[in-house]
Amino acid sequence: MGIIDGKEFIERLNKMKNEIWLDGKKIKGEISEHPAFKGVLKSKASLYDLQNSQDIKNEMTFFSQENKEPIGLSYLQPKTKEDLKRRRKMIEHWARQTHGMMGRSPDYMNTVVMSFATSANILRGRENCFPENIQSLYERAMKHDLSFTHTFITPQVNRSQVYLGFSNEPISAKVIDRNEKGLVIKGARLLATQGGLTDEVLVFSAPRLFFDPNEAFAFSIPSNTEGLKFICRESFVGGESAFNYPLSSQYEEMDCIVVFDNVLVPWDCVFYYDNVDAATDFLAESSFYQFAYHQVITRQIVKTEFFLGVAQLLVETINVGEYQHIHEKLSEIIIGLETMKALLEKSENDAELDEWGSMRPSLIPLKVASNIFPKIYPRFSEIIQIIGASGMISIPTESAFDSEIQLDLHKYLQADGLNAENRVKLFRLAWDLTMSSFGTRQTQYERYFFGDPIRLSSALYKDYQKDNHVKEISKFLNLNN
Repeated sequence: MGIIDGKEFIERLNKMKNEIWLDGKKIKGEISEHPAFKGVLKSKASLYDLQNSQDIKNEMTFFSQENKEPIGLSYLQPKTKEDLKRRRKMIEHWARQTHGMMGRSPDYMNTVVMSFATSANILRGRENCFPENIQSLYERAMKHDLSFTHTFITPQVNRSQVYLGFSNEPISAKVIDRNEKGLVIKGARLLATQGGLTDEVLVFSAPRLFFDPNEAFAFSIPSNTEGLKFICRESFVGGESAFNYPLSSQYEEMDCIVVFDNVLVPWDCVFYYDNVDAATDFLAESSFYQFAYHQVITRQIVKTEFFLGVAQLLVETINVGEYQHIHEKLSEIIIGLETMKALLEKSENDAELDEWGSMRPSLIPLKVASNIFPKIYPRFSEIIQIIGASGMISIPTESAFDSEIQLDLHKYLQADGLNAENRVKLFRLAWDLTMSSFGTRQTQYERYFFGDPIRLSSALYKDYQKDNHVKEISKFLNLNN
């Protein structure tokens, strides 16, 4: 079958009738027509249409030896540095379609599934491990162009390092039974972005200090599996008007709690279970981090380019380009952009084949970028807020320009080179990007995309090779004598 288009994606999702709860109500009817999801699903469908575009189809797809139909290039297992660059080009196409606003565009989870498949041999021969099921999922995902969300975070009941989570009923999702059909899971996991809006949900355990063996599992199941429900946060879609809500009307990705109410996971869907060492080693030793970072940082670069464009257009619109403090602020965005691009390219240039023949991008430059972006992204938002100043607040709605006060608006809200309506469109974009509920969620999302920033810094410190630098200083001071 190979790649699908947007229409096929929407039709398949509507037929699944996943159990999704929003504002205390179970969603009924076609999910693609619900106000909270209509915009993002339309945008997501446009990505599937884009990979069918004849102009760039060769940059969006590839052919495998086993499949004569084109396959989405985000599933490509790179064997060369050129393959890595092909993957980046494809990711850029999808990211530019959504201006980098969709952290869970399909290529992210496709990349995760691909990385799991390239590293499945890590599990071979280990107790309660089924690497063949990972390979089977990968092949099925390519064949049907499946979409995924994932969940691996435990509920924030108690973040103490010594909290063991004892309770009469499981809070964090756990294996409560093992039978001839599979595992039975009960409890909850966070934080499934686009939960219920995908074909399947990939569930795996993030290693931690105290690891309950009943929580050491990984599997992927259809989103409409019996007993599986997705509980949504409040929707941040302000409305359908692209004038009033230019971003949230199109790119608002819902975040969900995933509840497992005695969910049966068939054995052929299980990757591993009851094996703390396997759960810990698989993520650490697999290519997961290298390829996931590579996809995310490519998207974040595109998003930064969008920020720079918005900031510069604000500067030109209100004619403040002569001020040096404005130059300084936009230079911050430029420096961030070029730093991220350089680190991404370094990761590709320093890529190496792993023992299974996959070309992994170098992890250290990617880890550096992942430590930088959570710090600079909130600053980008602040810069746009500062440049926009009171204009970020004086933003009437689309309806106001179609009312008896329109002459007042055109007179008092005009700008240098833009009429009032277009000026307000720009400032509403800047507001939706940085100050609306959608915009502030974007800031929090990027701040914690790869987890606690302090832990990210600690991991970088531990992994970075410092010995040669220490030896150089010891030699200079003659400390070895």
